[in-house]
Formats: sequence, structure tokens, C-alpha cells
Amino acid sequence: MRLLFLAVLRPHTGNAVTARRVRDHLEAAGHVCLLKDAFDFDGPSEIAALIQAEAVEAALALHLYRGGRLLRGHGIPFGIIFGGTDLNEDVNQGEKNQVMGKVLEEARFAVAFTESMKEMARLQWVDPVFTREVKAKVKRATGVRLIPEMPQDDLHALVKKCFALVNSSVSEGMSAAILEAMDLEVPVLARNIPGNAAVVTHEVTGLLFSDPQEFVQLAKRLVSDPALEKELVANGRQYVRMYHSWRVERDTYQHLVRTLEGSPED
Repeated sequence: MRLLFLAVLRPHTGNAVTARRVRDHLEAAGHVCLLKDAFDFDGPSEIAALIQAEAVEAALALHLYRGGRLLRGHGIPFGIIFGGTDLNEDVNQGEKNQVMGKVLEEARFAVAFTESMKEMARLQWVDPVFTREVKAKVKRATGVRLIPEMPQDDLHALVKKCFALVNSSVSEGMSAAILEAMDLEVPVLARNIPGNAAVVTHEVTGLLFSDPQEFVQLAKRLVSDPALEKELVANGRQYVRMYHSWRVERDTYQHLVRTLEGSPED
């Protein structure tokens, strides 16, 4: 089957890595997968032209709004993969919320990486200023460096040399960085938000903090307790390999794409 896959493909980001991984799963099953950056298209008319030119039979979109809105009304079956910001932020904007609801009405299926994302979607139907604030604070902070994006292999090599990975996000769908750290046998300290708590069990697969003071306390504890570090690493590695298996993920996406073949009643 010839598939169109829309995602935001800014280099070295979680969405880009996820999109390429899913594409590889589908191509391994014999499908032709045309992975395109959703930001390269101004509207559905350009997608319609692409569908006709490439003889596209079905489609996927990573991000309910950015990709999903472009797939409506073309007469081909499609599925959605929630991205995170679509459920955490775009859902609070009236017009976007309505559009995403319409997209879900047409979609054959929707993939949520965590139960909390699934629940948020069920209940419902970065900001340049913030970036500038972060950069300004980093310049004033002793011992803190802001490192630019880098290829995944280089990033993994760097993470392996770290004592721990810290995730301080205020909004997450499913953090690929946390799962990668667990797989690389690096302890995780993460802000206690729904997306992180869905993959990190406190004092089992990692440590969760709610404020800066608790972060400092837990970080000092981790530094001074080698037994805790060893336990978190072992549990984190086991969790990733049990619940986020690359092979299971591949089989699942291949199965879901098969549901795009034929009519909905088949």
C-alpha cells in the first residue's frame, strides 16, 4: 500500500525520530511510505495534489492538528498518532480544538503513547518568549550549558557518559528522552507531570520531583546512594524492554495500517 505520512520533521527532535521509526516499521512490512514535513504544505489543496500525483492509498499523521488537519476530506482512509502538544496545548485553543475533533471523526484509528494521553483525548472530545527566557537563565547559571541539537548517535553517546537524565518539561506526551535514557542504563529524574508519571514510577524506574527543592533533594540522594542508582537503572531497563519493545511497536503499527485497507465495514 502507498502511504502518505505527515509529521513535523525538524531535525533531531523527538517527533522526527518517532516518525522515521514508524516509517521504518511500515516499510519493513512492504508498504511504500512517503514521509513528508507537515510544515511544507500550506493547506489541504496541496495535499490533494500530492495524493493524486503519488497515487496515495492511505495516510498517517503524527500530531492531531499539525498533520491531521491536512488529511481531511480527501476520500482516503487515515490514522492519527497524538504528538503531545496537540493534547496539552492546542486543545485549549477553541478553533484548533474544533478542527482536531473533526479530524478524529474521520480517522480510522488514533494512537496514544500513554494512558494519560488517551484519557485527555477522551475527555476532550513553544513559545519563542519561553525559549528566550530559558537561554537568558542558562547564561546566568554556573555550570549549566545549552547544547544545540545533534544527531541521535552523538546524543546517545553523550547521555551514556552522564550520571543522570533530568526532564523538567511542564508538558509531555511521552518523553522519548526518558525512555532512551532508561534503555541506555542512565537514571532518570523527571518533573511529576502526567506524561512523565505515565512512564516513570517514583523510586522504581526513576525519581519524580514536583518543585526545585525536591529536585535538589532527590538529586543529592541519588548521588550518595549507589544502591538506589543500580536499582533504578535495572528497573528502568526492564520497563523499557517490556513495555516499549521496538518489535511490539513495529507489529502494532503494521497491524493498524492493515485496517486502512478496504472499507470501514470490512
